[in-house]
Amino acid sequence: MSDIDAHVASISPALTPVKLVHTQTSLNSEGNSDNDSNELREDIEITIDQADAWGFGGRGGSNATAQNVAAMPVHKDSEVYNMNHRRRGLAIVFNHKHFDPRLQLKQRNGTDADRDNLRNTLTLLDFNVNVYNDASYKEMEAILQAAAEENHADADCIVVCVLSHGELGILYANDQPYKPDRLWSYFNAEKCPSLAGKPKMFFVQACQGDQLDTGVKLKNVAHTETDAGNVASYKIPSHADFLIAYSTIPGFYSWRNTTAGSWFVQSLCHVLSRTGTTHDLLSNMTRVARRVAFEFQSNTPGDYMMHEKKQIPCITSMLTRDIFFHRKQ
Repeated sequence: MSDIDAHVASISPALTPVKLVHTQTSLNSEGNSDNDSNELREDIEITIDQADAWGFGGRGGSNATAQNVAAMPVHKDSEVYNMNHRRRGLAIVFNHKHFDPRLQLKQRNGTDADRDNLRNTLTLLDFNVNVYNDASYKEMEAILQAAAEENHADADCIVVCVLSHGELGILYANDQPYKPDRLWSYFNAEKCPSLAGKPKMFFVQACQGDQLDTGVKLKNVAHTETDAGNVASYKIPSHADFLIAYSTIPGFYSWRNTTAGSWFVQSLCHVLSRTGTTHDLLSNMTRVARRVAFEFQSNTPGDYMMHEKKQIPCITSMLTRDIFFHRKQ
């Protein structure tokens, strides 16, 4: 796509183990060093961690000498995120139905059902939900930048949802394509310290390509067997505590019913509205994937190539603890 800039990270110099040679000498009667007669050498090898490839963002990322500091929201060894702040947090929903004619993209009928379903479900989970319809890319940037600059000290987390057209590595605003990582780049721990150590969740309903999943029929086979206090400060990676859930896997089509909405958002809202407050989020996302995979199949009998196709969501987790949306008191 000509509208998408290619960003190439610079390569950091390779770090190699440093070998230090320590020489111990004795002094002769005149007080001079007597290396020839009494030299002891010790080879001490110090190893340094090396990057296996380019860093995340290369040298354009954080300054290695900078001392970035943020408040610790939960005990270092806690198994769960602290979801007991005064408010749950902000949920942003970008709903794209209409597009600039120059993009030659079809109207996304059924997306308003997804929008309303998400708004209702996230509200039930105590989020403050803001919906934006057919936003341009510049508008999306401004909204995300403003959200990142907010003080989230009294919030548990943040959620961003995008409902749009997409291709492999590309999402569409109303007026232009953009790379998905633009959505979460505003919220890493350095740029948004009040969300450091807190969950940052992104849900994307969009195609990631034009491949179709025909599926495989599983046959019931007989005789199957189954096998039954106070903590010192600590440093976290800038990109920790993110969850990114795509409606489909890279390269594949994502299905949307023109009346009921997309399979993924239907399933996400179905699960979260029932067990969102009792089960951790990753367990719920497994249930979402199972529902999409088993309960849905395309029904286009007039188009053999598109008929009876399947779909499976793709979930990328950088979470370090479990997320529970227990109800606020």
